[in-house]
Amino acid sequence: MKVAIQGELGSFSHEAAERMLQKCTVVPCARSAEVFDRLEQASVGAAVIPIENTLHGSVHENYDHLLKYDLPIRGETFLRIVHNIIVPPGVKFSQIRRVYSHPVALNQCRRFFEENPQIERTPFYDTAGSVKMVMEEGLIDAGAIASANAAEIYGAKILRRSIEDDRENFTRFFLLERPGRGARRVVLQASPPRTAKRFKTTLVFTTRNLPGALFRSLSAFALRDISLTKIESRPLRGKPWEYLFYLDFMGHVNDPVCRNALNHLAGLADMLRILGCYPAGE
Repeated sequence: MKVAIQGELGSFSHEAAERMLQKCTVVPCARSAEVFDRLEQASVGAAVIPIENTLHGSVHENYDHLLKYDLPIRGETFLRIVHNIIVPPGVKFSQIRRVYSHPVALNQCRRFFEENPQIERTPFYDTAGSVKMVMEEGLIDAGAIASANAAEIYGAKILRRSIEDDRENFTRFFLLERPGRGARRVVLQASPPRTAKRFKTTLVFTTRNLPGALFRSLSAFALRDISLTKIESRPLRGKPWEYLFYLDFMGHVNDPVCRNALNHLAGLADMLRILGCYPAGE
């Protein structure tokens, strides 16, 4: 199966894709929108996107894409993020004057730059892409921050391992697939077989801007003791100061208690859409 990711080979998205699909051919994309476009146009069979990080927070662009495209979530995984200083073979640490990487990765290694003020942090579009660039240009006074996998793929050398500020650094990734034939944007879409022990459901809804509207919407789950694992608000385009609410809850859409909660919410919401029902990651 071909799987689209944002970033180059050796990126954390690459690692997440291989973890969820094992036997797959990764198709690198420069932008997140390209990942969604390729899957929608069926040039790939699946896509893997980052959706949130324990330190950086949510990837808002991808939340917006989930609403725009009709591409259901079929799985999730949580990946431990380990940042390394990577250089071409033969380059010594004393030679490094600048380090390239994605802005989020640079921000997660602030202690390293505070301890090494002689090194300039330089933003780049991708972690693995920065390793690829440093190797292709043969830079002897620069390095990159990326995964150990990126160093192996591009024949580079790791000078410093695990330089991230916080070891509890995890990114959550979604596996996306095209909907089956005849699938429509309905409240209860077709869902995967009940083979996993725990399921999670992701949805998005809007409600009228009235006192207590969000409280009443969330009560659909609270009254039934359904555990919510995430809630995220995003601006509703065309309606200033109104919002979309993305919600994750533990449960399968076909469980009677979850179905009742969704029907309850549907009666309160102006718009409700299930984005995916999938086995919960560990």
